[in-house]
Amino acid sequence: MIRKYTLMLIASCFYLGALAQTSSKTEVATPELVAQRELTKKDVVESYLQIKQALIVSDSLKAASSATQFVNSLTKFKFKKLTLEEMNNATGTRAALKELAKIVSSTHNITKQRKAFVEMTDHFWKIADKVKPLNTPLFLQMCTMTGETWVSDQEKIENPVYPKNMLTCGMIKAKLD
Repeated sequence: MIRKYTLMLIASCFYLGALAQTSSKTEVATPELVAQRELTKKDVVESYLQIKQALIVSDSLKAASSATQFVNSLTKFKFKKLTLEEMNNATGTRAALKELAKIVSSTHNITKQRKAFVEMTDHFWKIADKVKPLNTPLFLQMCTMTGETWVSDQEKIENPVYPKNMLTCGMIKAKLD
């Protein structure tokens, strides 16, 4: 009896999950909703880029405050038009990003911030195509000496991980238009 009830409960959860996924795909996108979504995407990307810029100039206080803004922006962002598997992956990636950003925001040790930022970038690039605002190219850049990556909205290389010794060390590894 308990097993039958458990199976029915599991089946109804799958049905509700599929129903929720279907209803979000059929949501009518009004111009206002589209504009609001683009603003949220812009906030996510800009706050990430502000962390990067703060690390380039070794401003740990600005990196911490920008990381807090990044967490807030990510929290507001809603993924759209994804399969259940893609949604699970994207929300897991967002959770990991938020935890790493909280590390950046909770310390003023620039070395720890940079280490967390490198990990953040790996996760951020996984969802970059979903959070990238329209008409904003994003570049995955890599330090050729260390292999560490970061995302930029410009082709110009400015290494946030080793700005003193390797500010211009790097190359463009990938691009999202």
